[in-house]
Amino acid sequence: MRIALLCVTGVVQFGLCVRPLIEYEYQPRWVAVAAFTALALVTAACGVWVVRRKPIPAVVVVVGTAVTLAASAGAARVLPPGQHFGTPDWSFGLVGWHLLLLLLDRVPVLLTAMAVHLTASVGQFLLAVMPDRAGIGAAGIVAFGTASIQLAVVPISRMLHDSTRQAMSVAAEQEQLITRVMAVEQWEREQRTVFAGQLGVTLPLLADLADGVLDPRDDDTRRRCSLAATQLRRLFAENDEVPDPLLHEVTACVDEAERRGIEVSLAVSGAAVAVPPDVRRELTSPVVATLAAARSHARVSVLRTHEDVRVAVMADAGTDTDMVTAASAQVVVDYDTYGEYVRMESRWQTRSS
Repeated sequence: MRIALLCVTGVVQFGLCVRPLIEYEYQPRWVAVAAFTALALVTAACGVWVVRRKPIPAVVVVVGTAVTLAASAGAARVLPPGQHFGTPDWSFGLVGWHLLLLLLDRVPVLLTAMAVHLTASVGQFLLAVMPDRAGIGAAGIVAFGTASIQLAVVPISRMLHDSTRQAMSVAAEQEQLITRVMAVEQWEREQRTVFAGQLGVTLPLLADLADGVLDPRDDDTRRRCSLAATQLRRLFAENDEVPDPLLHEVTACVDEAERRGIEVSLAVSGAAVAVPPDVRRELTSPVVATLAAARSHARVSVLRTHEDVRVAVMADAGTDTDMVTAASAQVVVDYDTYGEYVRMESRWQTRSS
């Protein structure tokens, strides 16, 4: 809108106002020329910011508005007698475009400035000569038509502003929706990868059982089946919406062990702590492995503090080293044996993470 107003102002001033400035006699002429030059300088000053699509500084707006109103008053003062609101009064229609260019985003000030301009023009018109009814009617038509055209820019600008704001709001909502969809798709891909990893261990086991390669009565086969079942149970629990996901997954592992007849005690200390899903998998991995190898009873403990989260399990699992879980950059795993008992503990430092 400002670029359009800049173009309109330049075309009106240099396309329509130069000819009457040259043809008609103004007393003194230099005042009219000075007013024309001042208005041209205001247009050029506004153009410096408008063409760069930057807001016009407040200082430029204040000075420009004062110069515009002063130039209008000066140009109207030196008009030939009886020529107010006529062709020689080139400044009346031009000044409104300057005010729009300067005050488009300051509507109350714009209306005040245009009212001052119109009041001053009408006052000079009435004081110059005593107009007749025809003169008053012609002046009223010119004033009303010019003001109506120029003020129509204000609601158009507001409408465009509201439409743009609404379009930006819709675009932002669409962007948020796209982001959420991408996040969900990423989560689904991660879940498929995790499930594929778990099934990659389970499917060969099922295939060997179906083909008779493995004997279901064998202790090692039973332990592998128990491990696969516990892993899948923990994996299913990972997708549940619960207040304490870590405890929920540990409880799922405990329930699976109890279904096999293992006597398990669970101790929990500390308030729930937000733990990322990949860290929860690493924290519960020792629980899965140890409970799958447990023979009769086990004890699981969960400790949460402001500094770290620990998950420990002790069970009569023998000394099978296949269930030892390797540590990672996020989770530290400790492994100890006490005769036929095995103790494994995973630890995640919350502050360092």
